[in-house]
Amino acid sequence: MASYLRSWLYSQSSTPEPPAAPTIVETAPQEEDDDDDTETVHGDDDDVPPAFPALNSAQRASSSTASAMPRILTDAQRMPPPPLPMANRRPGVASGSSSSSLLPPPTTTKPPPKPSKRNKVALAPGHGPLDWANLKKSGQDLRGTDTLLRVTPSMLKEHRSKDDAWTAINGKVYNVTHYLPYHPGGDKELMRVAGRDGTRLFALTHAWVNADLMLDECLVGFLVSE
Repeated sequence: MASYLRSWLYSQSSTPEPPAAPTIVETAPQEEDDDDDTETVHGDDDDVPPAFPALNSAQRASSSTASAMPRILTDAQRMPPPPLPMANRRPGVASGSSSSSLLPPPTTTKPPPKPSKRNKVALAPGHGPLDWANLKKSGQDLRGTDTLLRVTPSMLKEHRSKDDAWTAINGKVYNVTHYLPYHPGGDKELMRVAGRDGTRLFALTHAWVNADLMLDECLVGFLVSE
């Protein structure tokens, strides 16, 4: 044990040797290999654009098969000429022998008929539309009946005088006795439908008038068969 410690102490107290200095090794440069595959060689072809479409593309393959000349149609395959020469056509006049005319039908070239004038009469003072509306709101009995009736044509025919005038419009029977002096066309025109169904004449004269609103307080009943 003493000999081991003595050898260890002597080894620690000895001066260590300095490290060896680095040496420079000169090597000759390697010669360039002209046959290296990794080297890129630039030539005159770098400025040439690529082919479009590509040489192996489907577009180029289809164009090669469709390179034939277009087919020329014969006279029979072409569109037939118009039935009449353009020089013989007059604008606004339809051709009688041509069934494929592009002109509008003759009914649209004619001017529309003038609306028929309605003969209005001068109403007496206090018998205007507002006066009739006020009379309906006054509570006066304009029907002449207590309940709604089922009126047959024979019953309707009995009420055809100025003092007792009934008429039927769209299946409803009205007592128009009090409305005679308020009618814009005069009482004579309204008496034409007294005692009968006046739906057709009402529609021909003024179909835009709302009879239900105008004569609602004069409703007597409904027109039924005999």
